[in-house]
Amino acid sequence: MAQGTLPLKPPAEVEAPPLTLGQMAWRRFRRHKLAMAGSVVMILLLVYAFGGAFFLSEEYANFTDTSIRLIGPTAGHLFGTDTVGRDILARTIYGGQISLLIGLAAAIVQVILGIVIGAFSGYYGGWIDSVLMRFAEAIMIVPTLFLLLVMAKFFGGQIPELTILGRTFSGSVVVIILIIGLTSWPRLARIVRAEFLALKENEFVVAARAIGTRPLEIIFRHILPNTIAPIVVTATLGVANAILAEAYISFLGLGVQPPTATWGNMITGATNYIESAWWLWFFPGLLILFTVLSINFIGDGLRDALDPRSRPS
Repeated sequence: MAQGTLPLKPPAEVEAPPLTLGQMAWRRFRRHKLAMAGSVVMILLLVYAFGGAFFLSEEYANFTDTSIRLIGPTAGHLFGTDTVGRDILARTIYGGQISLLIGLAAAIVQVILGIVIGAFSGYYGGWIDSVLMRFAEAIMIVPTLFLLLVMAKFFGGQIPELTILGRTFSGSVVVIILIIGLTSWPRLARIVRAEFLALKENEFVVAARAIGTRPLEIIFRHILPNTIAPIVVTATLGVANAILAEAYISFLGLGVQPPTATWGNMITGATNYIESAWWLWFFPGLLILFTVLSINFIGDGLRDALDPRSRPS
Protein backbone atom coordinates (compact mmCIF):
# COMPACT_ATOMS: atom_id res chain seq x y z
CA MET A 1 0.00 0.00 0.00
CA ALA A 2 1.40 3.36 -1.03
CA GLN A 3 2.46 5.68 1.77
CA GLY A 4 -0.13 8.34 2.61
CA THR A 5 -3.14 6.50 1.20
CA LEU A 6 -6.02 5.46 3.44
CA PRO A 7 -6.76 1.74 3.74
CA LEU A 8 -9.89 0.64 1.95
CA LYS A 9 -12.64 -0.79 4.10
CA PRO A 10 -13.59 -4.38 3.35
CA PRO A 11 -17.10 -4.80 1.86
CA ALA A 12 -18.52 -6.00 5.17
CA GLU A 13 -17.51 -2.75 6.87
CA VAL A 14 -18.94 -0.39 4.25
CA GLU A 15 -21.83 1.50 5.83
CA ALA A 16 -25.23 0.70 4.34
CA PRO A 17 -27.37 3.61 3.17
CA PRO A 18 -29.86 4.82 5.81
CA LEU A 19 -33.27 3.22 5.74
CA THR A 20 -36.32 5.27 4.85
CA LEU A 21 -39.28 5.44 7.23
CA GLY A 22 -41.20 3.04 5.01
CA GLN A 23 -38.34 0.54 4.98
CA MET A 24 -38.00 0.69 8.76
CA ALA A 25 -41.74 0.20 9.20
CA TRP A 26 -41.74 -2.77 6.83
CA ARG A 27 -38.77 -4.31 8.66
CA ARG A 28 -40.54 -4.00 12.02
CA PHE A 29 -43.80 -5.31 10.55
CA ARG A 30 -41.99 -8.27 8.97
CA ARG A 31 -40.56 -9.26 12.37
CA HIS A 32 -44.09 -9.43 13.83
CA LYS A 33 -44.85 -13.12 13.20
CA LEU A 34 -48.58 -12.94 13.95
CA ALA A 35 -48.99 -9.91 11.68
CA MET A 36 -47.23 -11.71 8.83
CA ALA A 37 -49.37 -14.80 9.39
CA GLY A 38 -52.48 -12.61 9.44
CA SER A 39 -51.41 -10.95 6.19
CA VAL A 40 -50.98 -14.32 4.46
CA VAL A 41 -54.37 -15.54 5.68
CA MET A 42 -56.03 -12.25 4.65
CA ILE A 43 -54.56 -12.50 1.14
CA LEU A 44 -55.85 -16.08 0.87
CA LEU A 45 -59.31 -14.97 2.01
CA LEU A 46 -59.38 -12.18 -0.58
CA VAL A 47 -58.32 -14.62 -3.29
CA TYR A 48 -61.01 -17.03 -2.11
CA ALA A 49 -63.80 -14.43 -2.03
CA PHE A 50 -62.97 -12.57 -5.25
CA GLY A 51 -60.97 -15.12 -7.21
CA GLY A 52 -63.55 -17.83 -6.59
CA ALA A 53 -66.07 -15.82 -8.63
CA PHE A 54 -64.10 -16.74 -11.76
CA PHE A 55 -64.87 -20.43 -11.19
CA LEU A 56 -68.37 -20.37 -9.68
CA SER A 57 -71.06 -18.01 -10.95
CA GLU A 58 -73.54 -16.14 -8.79
CA GLU A 59 -76.38 -17.91 -10.59
CA TYR A 60 -74.95 -21.21 -9.39
CA ALA A 61 -74.62 -19.84 -5.85
CA ASN A 62 -78.32 -18.90 -5.85
CA PHE A 63 -79.55 -22.00 -7.70
CA THR A 64 -81.95 -24.06 -5.60
CA ASP A 65 -82.46 -27.82 -5.89
CA THR A 66 -84.52 -29.26 -3.06
CA SER A 67 -83.62 -32.80 -4.09
CA ILE A 68 -80.14 -32.27 -2.63
CA ARG A 69 -81.08 -30.16 0.39
CA LEU A 70 -79.07 -30.51 3.60
CA ILE A 71 -76.41 -32.77 2.12
CA GLY A 72 -73.19 -32.74 4.12
CA PRO A 73 -69.74 -32.06 2.64
CA THR A 74 -69.06 -34.32 -0.33
CA ALA A 75 -66.79 -34.31 -3.36
CA GLY A 76 -69.50 -32.58 -5.39
CA HIS A 77 -70.31 -30.03 -2.69
CA LEU A 78 -67.23 -29.50 -0.55
CA PHE A 79 -69.08 -27.39 2.04
CA GLY A 80 -72.41 -29.21 1.68
CA THR A 81 -75.77 -27.71 0.71
CA ASP A 82 -78.28 -25.57 2.60
CA THR A 83 -81.99 -25.96 3.33
CA VAL A 84 -83.02 -25.33 -0.29
CA GLY A 85 -80.16 -27.18 -1.96
CA ARG A 86 -77.81 -24.27 -2.65
CA ASP A 87 -74.08 -24.93 -2.65
CA ILE A 88 -72.57 -23.45 0.51
CA LEU A 89 -69.08 -23.15 -0.97
CA ALA A 90 -70.37 -20.88 -3.73
CA ARG A 91 -72.47 -18.88 -1.30
CA THR A 92 -69.53 -18.30 1.05
CA ILE A 93 -67.60 -16.92 -1.92
CA TYR A 94 -70.25 -14.35 -2.84
CA GLY A 95 -71.26 -13.78 0.77
CA GLY A 96 -67.62 -13.06 1.58
CA GLN A 97 -67.53 -10.35 -1.05
CA ILE A 98 -70.42 -8.54 0.64
CA SER A 99 -69.05 -9.01 4.16
CA LEU A 100 -65.65 -7.65 3.15
CA LEU A 101 -67.29 -4.84 1.16
CA ILE A 102 -69.29 -3.79 4.21
CA GLY A 103 -66.17 -3.81 6.36
CA LEU A 104 -64.07 -1.79 3.91
CA ALA A 105 -66.80 0.72 3.01
CA ALA A 106 -67.78 1.32 6.65
CA ALA A 107 -64.10 1.82 7.54
CA ILE A 108 -63.74 4.38 4.74
CA VAL A 109 -66.72 6.36 6.06
CA GLN A 110 -65.29 6.12 9.58
CA VAL A 111 -61.84 7.33 8.50
CA ILE A 112 -63.11 10.27 6.44
CA LEU A 113 -65.35 11.59 9.21
CA GLY A 114 -62.83 10.86 11.97
CA ILE A 115 -60.00 12.63 10.16
CA VAL A 116 -61.98 15.71 9.16
CA ILE A 117 -63.71 16.25 12.51
CA GLY A 118 -60.65 15.37 14.61
CA ALA A 119 -58.30 17.53 12.50
CA PHE A 120 -60.51 20.62 12.58
CA SER A 121 -61.23 20.17 16.27
CA GLY A 122 -57.57 19.81 17.22
CA TYR A 123 -56.21 22.51 14.92
CA TYR A 124 -58.70 25.32 15.51
CA GLY A 125 -59.57 24.59 19.15
CA GLY A 126 -61.86 27.02 20.98
CA TRP A 127 -65.58 26.81 20.39
CA ILE A 128 -65.09 24.66 17.27
CA ASP A 129 -63.32 22.06 19.38
CA SER A 130 -66.00 22.19 22.08
CA VAL A 131 -68.90 21.78 19.64
CA LEU A 132 -67.30 18.96 17.64
CA MET A 133 -66.17 17.01 20.70
CA ARG A 134 -69.53 17.33 22.43
CA PHE A 135 -71.14 16.03 19.24
CA ALA A 136 -68.66 13.12 19.16
CA GLU A 137 -69.42 12.28 22.79
CA ALA A 138 -73.14 12.31 22.03
CA ILE A 139 -72.60 9.82 19.20
CA MET A 140 -70.49 7.57 21.45
CA ILE A 141 -73.28 7.38 24.02
CA VAL A 142 -75.70 5.78 21.53
CA PRO A 143 -75.18 1.98 21.42
CA THR A 144 -74.19 1.08 17.87
CA LEU A 145 -75.90 -2.30 17.94
CA PHE A 146 -79.18 -0.78 19.11
CA LEU A 147 -79.04 1.90 16.42
CA LEU A 148 -78.21 -0.72 13.78
CA LEU A 149 -81.24 -2.78 14.76
CA VAL A 150 -83.59 0.21 14.74
CA MET A 151 -82.35 1.72 11.48
CA ALA A 152 -82.16 -1.61 9.67
CA LYS A 153 -85.75 -2.30 10.72
CA PHE A 154 -87.13 1.03 9.47
CA PHE A 155 -84.95 1.78 6.45
CA GLY A 156 -83.71 -1.60 5.24
CA GLY A 157 -86.75 -2.32 3.11
CA GLN A 158 -87.26 1.24 1.84
CA ILE A 159 -84.05 1.53 -0.18
CA PRO A 160 -84.33 -0.14 -3.60
CA GLU A 161 -81.96 -2.85 -4.73
CA LEU A 162 -78.70 -1.72 -6.30
CA THR A 163 -76.96 -3.31 -9.28
CA ILE A 164 -73.19 -2.76 -9.39
CA LEU A 165 -70.89 -4.56 -11.83
CA GLY A 166 -73.62 -7.05 -12.60
CA ARG A 167 -74.32 -7.88 -8.94
CA THR A 168 -77.58 -7.09 -7.19
CA PHE A 169 -77.37 -5.77 -3.62
CA SER A 170 -80.28 -5.28 -1.26
CA GLY A 171 -80.78 -1.76 0.09
CA SER A 172 -79.96 -3.00 3.59
CA VAL A 173 -76.28 -3.17 2.56
CA VAL A 174 -76.19 0.62 2.14
CA VAL A 175 -78.03 1.16 5.44
CA ILE A 176 -75.62 -1.04 7.38
CA ILE A 177 -72.53 0.56 5.82
CA LEU A 178 -73.75 4.07 6.62
CA ILE A 179 -74.86 3.29 10.16
CA ILE A 180 -71.62 1.51 11.08
CA GLY A 181 -69.52 4.25 9.49
CA LEU A 182 -71.55 7.12 10.98
CA THR A 183 -71.38 5.70 14.51
CA SER A 184 -67.76 4.50 14.65
CA TRP A 185 -65.86 7.72 13.81
CA PRO A 186 -65.81 9.44 17.26
CA ARG A 187 -63.01 7.28 18.66
CA LEU A 188 -60.80 7.99 15.66
CA ALA A 189 -61.70 11.69 15.81
CA ARG A 190 -60.52 11.87 19.42
CA ILE A 191 -57.24 10.18 18.48
CA VAL A 192 -56.66 12.56 15.56
CA ARG A 193 -57.56 15.55 17.74
CA ALA A 194 -55.01 14.52 20.37
CA GLU A 195 -52.32 14.15 17.70
CA PHE A 196 -53.11 17.60 16.26
CA LEU A 197 -53.03 19.21 19.71
CA ALA A 198 -49.57 17.75 20.22
CA LEU A 199 -48.21 18.75 16.81
CA LYS A 200 -49.77 22.09 15.93
CA GLU A 201 -47.27 24.12 18.00
CA ASN A 202 -44.19 22.36 16.61
CA GLU A 203 -41.59 24.36 14.73
CA PHE A 204 -42.52 23.13 11.28
CA VAL A 205 -46.16 24.19 11.78
CA VAL A 206 -45.15 27.59 13.18
CA ALA A 207 -42.83 28.09 10.21
CA ALA A 208 -45.61 27.16 7.78
CA ARG A 209 -47.90 29.73 9.39
CA ALA A 210 -45.16 32.36 9.28
CA ILE A 211 -44.76 32.10 5.51
CA GLY A 212 -48.52 32.45 4.99
CA THR A 213 -49.51 28.82 4.32
CA ARG A 214 -53.27 28.39 4.32
CA PRO A 215 -54.79 26.52 7.30
CA LEU A 216 -56.20 23.72 5.13
CA GLU A 217 -52.80 23.14 3.59
CA ILE A 218 -51.19 23.05 7.03
CA ILE A 219 -53.80 20.56 8.23
CA PHE A 220 -53.69 18.12 5.33
CA ARG A 221 -50.11 18.51 4.05
CA HIS A 222 -48.05 19.23 7.15
CA ILE A 223 -49.77 17.81 10.25
CA LEU A 224 -51.96 14.97 8.96
CA PRO A 225 -49.10 12.90 7.45
CA ASN A 226 -47.53 12.81 10.92
CA THR A 227 -50.68 11.20 12.38
CA ILE A 228 -50.96 8.43 9.82
CA ALA A 229 -49.92 5.62 12.20
CA PRO A 230 -52.96 5.68 14.56
CA ILE A 231 -55.27 6.33 11.60
CA VAL A 232 -54.08 3.23 9.75
CA VAL A 233 -54.34 1.04 12.84
CA THR A 234 -57.82 2.31 13.73
CA ALA A 235 -59.05 1.88 10.15
CA THR A 236 -57.72 -1.68 10.05
CA LEU A 237 -59.50 -2.65 13.24
CA GLY A 238 -62.62 -0.82 12.03
CA VAL A 239 -62.92 -3.30 9.15
CA ALA A 240 -63.06 -6.22 11.59
CA ASN A 241 -65.57 -4.45 13.83
CA ALA A 242 -67.85 -3.70 10.86
CA ILE A 243 -67.81 -7.35 9.73
CA LEU A 244 -68.70 -8.47 13.25
CA ALA A 245 -71.45 -5.85 13.56
CA GLU A 246 -73.02 -7.06 10.32
CA ALA A 247 -72.86 -10.64 11.59
CA TYR A 248 -74.53 -9.61 14.87
CA ILE A 249 -77.56 -7.99 13.31
CA SER A 250 -77.82 -10.63 10.59
CA PHE A 251 -78.00 -13.24 13.33
CA LEU A 252 -80.90 -11.25 14.79
CA GLY A 253 -82.65 -11.24 11.40
CA LEU A 254 -82.22 -7.54 10.61
CA GLY A 255 -79.00 -7.56 8.62
CA VAL A 256 -78.44 -7.83 4.88
CA GLN A 257 -81.59 -9.26 3.34
CA PRO A 258 -81.96 -11.74 0.46
CA PRO A 259 -81.15 -12.06 -2.38
CA THR A 260 -77.80 -10.77 -1.09
CA ALA A 261 -75.82 -13.34 0.89
CA THR A 262 -73.27 -12.59 3.62
CA TRP A 263 -71.44 -14.80 6.05
CA GLY A 264 -73.62 -13.33 8.79
CA ASN A 265 -77.01 -14.12 7.28
CA MET A 266 -75.78 -17.58 6.27
CA ILE A 267 -75.24 -18.30 9.96
CA THR A 268 -78.73 -16.93 10.63
CA GLY A 269 -80.21 -19.55 8.29
CA ALA A 270 -78.50 -22.27 10.30
CA THR A 271 -80.02 -21.43 13.69
CA ASN A 272 -82.52 -24.30 13.50
CA TYR A 273 -79.90 -26.82 12.37
CA ILE A 274 -77.09 -26.30 14.87
CA GLU A 275 -76.72 -30.02 15.59
CA SER A 276 -78.34 -31.72 12.63
CA ALA A 277 -76.53 -29.77 9.88
CA TRP A 278 -73.34 -28.39 11.40
CA TRP A 279 -71.88 -27.42 8.02
CA LEU A 280 -74.48 -24.68 7.58
CA TRP A 281 -72.88 -22.52 10.30
CA PHE A 282 -69.40 -23.99 10.58
CA PHE A 283 -67.89 -22.79 7.29
CA PRO A 284 -69.22 -19.20 7.24
CA GLY A 285 -68.41 -18.92 10.96
CA LEU A 286 -64.88 -20.18 10.35
CA LEU A 287 -64.38 -17.61 7.59
CA ILE A 288 -65.56 -14.80 9.88
CA LEU A 289 -63.19 -16.05 12.60
CA PHE A 290 -60.20 -16.16 10.24
CA THR A 291 -61.01 -12.73 8.81
CA VAL A 292 -61.40 -10.97 12.14
CA LEU A 293 -58.32 -12.61 13.68
CA SER A 294 -56.23 -11.81 10.62
CA ILE A 295 -57.27 -8.16 10.62
CA ASN A 296 -56.61 -7.84 14.36
CA PHE A 297 -53.13 -9.37 13.96
CA ILE A 298 -52.40 -7.02 11.06
CA GLY A 299 -53.58 -4.09 13.17
CA ASP A 300 -51.26 -5.10 16.02
CA GLY A 301 -48.37 -5.36 13.59
CA LEU A 302 -49.09 -1.97 12.05
CA ARG A 303 -49.32 -0.38 15.48
CA ASP A 304 -45.83 -1.59 16.33
CA ALA A 305 -44.37 -0.93 12.88
CA LEU A 306 -45.66 2.63 12.56
CA ASP A 307 -44.91 3.70 16.11
CA PRO A 308 -42.30 6.50 15.76
CA ARG A 309 -40.93 5.65 19.20
CA SER A 310 -40.01 2.13 18.10
CA ARG A 311 -36.31 1.54 17.69
CA PRO A 312 -35.24 0.50 14.19
CA SER A 313 -34.35 -3.17 14.00
